[in-house]
Amino acid sequence: MVDVLYFAWVRERIGLPRETVETSAATVAELVEELRAREERYAAAFADISALRVAINQELTDFDASLDGAREVAFFPPMTGG
Repeated sequence: MVDVLYFAWVRERIGLPRETVETSAATVAELVEELRAREERYAAAFADISALRVAINQELTDFDASLDGAREVAFFPPMTGG
């Protein structure tokens, strides 16, 4: 089980800010595939992962990162600031 958090337009497309997911995924990319297969709103949110960033346990990482030891996975668009 892992807590999955969605931010900005990802949250808007999925319609949830967070959920607990039971997964057999070994990597973030595999988790994304499981989520895409759920229903259309997830497929739309994860249609282009190059437009997303991901963090595991509040540390930025890549989509090929292992979920071993992950308690929380967060998806969000890139942010700019000044």
